[in-house]
Amino acid sequence: MSTAGRPRSRLHEFALGVPFPSTLEAEIARGSLAPDAEPHRGAVRKELAVSGSLLAVRWRAEDSRLLRISIVNFLDQLALVMRTLQRFGPPVSR
Repeated sequence: MSTAGRPRSRLHEFALGVPFPSTLEAEIARGSLAPDAEPHRGAVRKELAVSGSLLAVRWRAEDSRLLRISIVNFLDQLALVMRTLQRFGPPVSR
């Protein structure tokens, strides 16, 4: 199949930094959010990293609609994680 005349796909990227009160809370959030597989595997790539008390998230996708869906789903899960951390108070180091 020829791709001539078809617009070239463009990679969309989005980055988000989420500050937490401590490195431990940022690590807990990353651990809670990282296992969630993308519904459209391969179409959206998501990377999570912790630097100090900052959770850094980066998405890459060719389809802007799938990127938006992934971000919205992540924000819903992030809100749940943050409410849980607030509800139970600061974590205790072991």
